[in-house]
Amino acid sequence: MQRAPHPLLARFVKTAWVSLPAAGDVKPAREHVLPTGLMHLVFRLSGPGVRIFDHAADGTGRQLGQALVGGPRAGFYAKDVGAPSHSVGVQLLPGAAQALLGLPADELAGRHVSLEDLWGNHAELAREQLLAAATPQQALRRLEALLLQRLRAGPAQPAHPVVMQALRQFEAGMGVEDAVARSGYSHRQFIRLFSQAVGLGPKLYCRLQRFQKTLPLLQGPLGLAAVAMEAGYSDQPHLSREFREFAGLTPEQYRLARPASANHVLVPRSCAPPSSPSRPHVNFVQDRGAAGL
Repeated sequence: MQRAPHPLLARFVKTAWVSLPAAGDVKPAREHVLPTGLMHLVFRLSGPGVRIFDHAADGTGRQLGQALVGGPRAGFYAKDVGAPSHSVGVQLLPGAAQALLGLPADELAGRHVSLEDLWGNHAELAREQLLAAATPQQALRRLEALLLQRLRAGPAQPAHPVVMQALRQFEAGMGVEDAVARSGYSHRQFIRLFSQAVGLGPKLYCRLQRFQKTLPLLQGPLGLAAVAMEAGYSDQPHLSREFREFAGLTPEQYRLARPASANHVLVPRSCAPPSSPSRPHVNFVQDRGAAGL
């Protein structure tokens, strides 16, 4: 279940969500979470702690705990979804890291961080309140109330105005150089402000947003050349290169996977080797030498 946040959180939270254990048998599988350019705050309320994998041959993974912050990233990560679990969380907007977590977003880029490292014992107290919720809807309301308390306790300013203006300009199709020129700041100052609020540089962020535009298009009837044109790529090979860089698989493989949620691709652990055409094979972001988690 996913919905818009409480209105008082709308400057800092894009969506609030809760996931419930899957019905029926759950087979061992990994879920590849594709990059959005945004951050996530997650509480695991039942089942094992979040487990991620360092590379394709990693059969054990790393246990990350029950309350986490996922920083902005430019590549996917793989997590274990083989056991039933119940989680609640929020997707954070630029500026939320400083307001809700107490540090700039670029300090969390490409990382998973225990919430206890940021909130101290308040992280476990928050999880206990969420565990006591009688319904998923109540858990979401309690999480929002906890975030509102943190905003009231300190400075609750959204991202710097020049960053907010740039985000609107990028959404409208303006290029980075033009946005810098209109900002009144030097290129270096602009990059610093943007990175602190968003966690990624503006050019990389814009590339990720273009990549994100392809995901719903690939779930429709358009051919790859048309998808490339619609999303703003120069041609189909350009789309394929960028897609593989960010997702670790080709557009064709993503389309064959038919994910129920655009940014979450389920991959059975018994998936076929790369030479087999029967199933999409996914390479891990770490196999490309990307930054660690």
